[in-house]
Amino acid sequence: MFEAMTYNGTREENYDLLIKQLDALLEGETDQTANLANASALLNQFLDQVNWVGFYLMKNGELVLGPFQGMPACVRITDGKGVCGTATAERKTMLVDDVHQFPGHIACDAQSQSEIVVPIIIYNQTFGVLDIDSPIKNRFDETDQKYLETFVETLKKHL
Repeated sequence: MFEAMTYNGTREENYDLLIKQLDALLEGETDQTANLANASALLNQFLDQVNWVGFYLMKNGELVLGPFQGMPACVRITDGKGVCGTATAERKTMLVDDVHQFPGHIACDAQSQSEIVVPIIIYNQTFGVLDIDSPIKNRFDETDQKYLETFVETLKKHL
């Protein structure tokens, strides 16, 4: 049984613990939907000042809404459109301090102010993205990027 906990270390120590929790939580489970759902729930309880945490999965050349925590969201995103589509097209993490300044931003939740999107590439194919929104501008930084990319690498072992 999983129990929510208080993270009392440095940001780096807390992220390290989170990644260990993810690996242990998903160990032995092979269902992708279950693992993505638990990964989004784990991140949602870990991160502060976020209003959406979830996944979009690549299906037939477009991103389709997957497991998430937060308000209802856009169901389909064309490759190359918005922050998520740009992350898949460029195959790199997008760290956006102010989503209203991002060309072509897709506003699914009007409260979102900043966003980080980490592409999930498996066997050189785009599987999808991890998408996290915040109602605070400049919420995410390079530390978040580094550890969320590591989070995705750990998650990929369970997909």
